[in-house]
Amino acid sequence: MVILADSDGKEIRVASELEVDFEVGKENDFECQTSTAEWRNDIVDGSLLYVTGTEFGGIVHEIESRTASNEIIIRGDTWRGILAKKVIKPSSDTSHKTVSGELNEILRGLIQEHELSSLFSVPEKSTVLIENFQFDRYCTLLSGVEKMLLSVNYRLDIKYIKSNTEAYVSLEAVPIVDYSKRKEYSQDGGMDFTVCDYRRGVNHLICLGKGENENRIVKHLYVQQDGSIGTIRYYSGLNEREEVYDYSSAEETELIEKGTERLKERMNSKRLEVNLRETINDEAQIGDIIGGRDYITGIQVKKPIVGKIFTIKDGVAKTEYRIEGDD
Repeated sequence: MVILADSDGKEIRVASELEVDFEVGKENDFECQTSTAEWRNDIVDGSLLYVTGTEFGGIVHEIESRTASNEIIIRGDTWRGILAKKVIKPSSDTSHKTVSGELNEILRGLIQEHELSSLFSVPEKSTVLIENFQFDRYCTLLSGVEKMLLSVNYRLDIKYIKSNTEAYVSLEAVPIVDYSKRKEYSQDGGMDFTVCDYRRGVNHLICLGKGENENRIVKHLYVQQDGSIGTIRYYSGLNEREEVYDYSSAEETELIEKGTERLKERMNSKRLEVNLRETINDEAQIGDIIGGRDYITGIQVKKPIVGKIFTIKDGVAKTEYRIEGDD
């Protein structure tokens, strides 16, 4: 159930009248909807909406009233979305910010540096040390932390914690877990699910950077057979699908970096959607690995989770997983 709290985290009530859509991993925002007849006028700018013990939650920063349809729409950033709107900046005498130490201590320092300690809390130390990790220049706090943790096979765990004495968003570095070894979503489990194998994606991205005409920087990126991205062509003829990425201000290094990100978004992918009717407090989180198999079509999925969408509509709660592109 979705809880409404004020900006200080004081719980107000269960927001049972809301139809909700929390998306984490890509958009990192949420949208809730109710009728004007059910509107109680206690959701305001700065209110918190969350599901206790999960990542699904955030801060309200947009309220829209639609008189034609008698609807109220509430929008805001999720906890992960808040991190995505902070930037890791190098000091004036260095080109990149570099960190060393224990993972959670580094994470706690970054939260304090970006003045987020009033909402986020980092637990005790992990057992993992990292040395001289270099963040990308002016990357977001979210992308920087995720990349740092992935370098040691860890992920960012986010949960809203509420007790009788305190309320906060917990951020913690935890090991990535391969849940596909424990459980595979399939017809055998008696669970409603959808798998989709999308193979119309781009596998050759022509990246155009700085310069004019024949002096313009041009880089070709190709999806490989295993789904990785390289500079050697693999697909050809009818199997090759090309697209142009125009980034006219980019030097070569940045062009390749941003082009790689773009190609990952545009390449072939698989999607696994699982309808979890009984509970939304499922174990698998962004960064973990899950697997699914459809015995009818033969589609099989085993990939890291890159996004989750939690919805409540007509009283039915559903969690949809988005997994990493797979060629």
